[in-house]
Amino acid sequence: MSDFDPAQHRMVQEQRWFDDFRIGERFLLPSRTMTEAVFLAFQAASGDAHPVHYDVEYCRARGYPHLLAHGLQTLAQTAPGAGLFPYIVEESLVGFLEQSSRFLKPVFAGDTLYPALEIDELTPNRSTGVLGFRSTVHNQRRELVLEGRQRYLLRRRTGAPSQ
Repeated sequence: MSDFDPAQHRMVQEQRWFDDFRIGERFLLPSRTMTEAVFLAFQAASGDAHPVHYDVEYCRARGYPHLLAHGLQTLAQTAPGAGLFPYIVEESLVGFLEQSSRFLKPVFAGDTLYPALEIDELTPNRSTGVLGFRSTVHNQRRELVLEGRQRYLLRRRTGAPSQ
């Protein structure tokens, strides 16, 4: 027998519960340059076949410098799974409740995006709580290109005070 335990094979050992989070905590997600390959992968996954997202000459004829990212392609950069958040709530996460976003500036092929999530809501319930994030994406020019919200339902620690 080996000492190996698959249950201990985790990216983050220490688990956090609703009660362990604080307003203002930030979770930075890896930056990503929006290459043409990223555009093609998004087109394949989404089925969106509009030429503004995959035909450079179509874009240039309309005054765009390069391929224009679909808003959902930009939004996808805020997926918490790109960072540590889902790993630290493996035991407490009940579900993803909702998201909303506003697309503030265009994103083109070649842009580098810097997504971040910041806790702006902690609403306790009896045995669970709602954790809300403000989601942002900036580009390499320090422009805010997306802002939004995401909300998650997390379990509270056993024995947490009831509300």
